[in-house]
Amino acid sequence: MAHAHSQQQGQHTLPTVEEVSSGGVVVDLGKPELPVAIIARYNRGGRLEWCLPKGHPEGAESNEQAAVREVEEETGIAGEVLAALGSIDYWFTVSTYRVHKTVHHFLLKATGGELTIENDPDQEAVDVAWVPLRDLGRRLSFPNERRIADLAREVLPQHVE
Repeated sequence: MAHAHSQQQGQHTLPTVEEVSSGGVVVDLGKPELPVAIIARYNRGGRLEWCLPKGHPEGAESNEQAAVREVEEETGIAGEVLAALGSIDYWFTVSTYRVHKTVHHFLLKATGGELTIENDPDQEAVDVAWVPLRDLGRRLSFPNERRIADLAREVLPQHVE
């Protein structure tokens, strides 16, 4: 019986939900080490992960607007988009469905604000830190975000006077 059951399971593909987020690498251009604000949060398994701030666009927001708002909500730092850093996508499974998530990343210049997690409406961020751009890749938990960090380092010189 168990065998027939597992065969039956195999015929059902889980429904897929498409999710889109926007996030950013926000850099303080006023400091020589070019610090970037990143957040720490616990993943579903309870492990602490350092990642780039990001979240879902609300209403009619563009990806750029969502990135600016999410960066400010999660890190306290206001920013202005300098360039698009492309997008990454990945899959994960939540109980009864699969999620295909696409995250659009932008390079932002910090324009003000104070480093804090107090304004995060989802209370997802548990810590926030300035990390020198050259160390950013080493601090981020996810390989696909490390690629975004590398890209940020490559394109930043074109946007610094």
